[in-house]
Amino acid sequence: MFGAIALGVLLSAVGLIAAGVSISYLTGAERARGTATGLEWSGGGSIGRRGSSSSPSAHPVVEFTTADGTSRTFRGSAGSSPPAYEVGERVEVLYRADSPGDARINGFIQMWVLPLVMGGLGLGFTGIGTAFALAKRRHARAALSR
Repeated sequence: MFGAIALGVLLSAVGLIAAGVSISYLTGAERARGTATGLEWSGGGSIGRRGSSSSPSAHPVVEFTTADGTSRTFRGSAGSSPPAYEVGERVEVLYRADSPGDARINGFIQMWVLPLVMGGLGLGFTGIGTAFALAKRRHARAALSR
């Protein structure tokens, strides 16, 4: 139970750090209009735990132009199946002027899934571990009072 609490605290910390990174990125980023020019498929073909094939996920390939007129292309970090973006779809791109190669799509999945998943798992493990610890403590007190 204390292991679950420790794991929960660790995952919560990772979620908070990831949220801080996303917030920091958002506050210092330039914005540009981009276009999904393609999809790169990854994964798939492997056999999962239940014997079924895992689905490949599509990562959008996005082209945008920086404020200084330089054309850039990048692959979105989050993939999904079915694809979250269609070829030709317009997206808002976030990038840092000093590092335009580290561009991201300004979307929920790209910016917030990691912090939410890690934070949610962390809260879940912490809550379950705490509930078991409190129940064990309550049971021990009841046994002492008999």
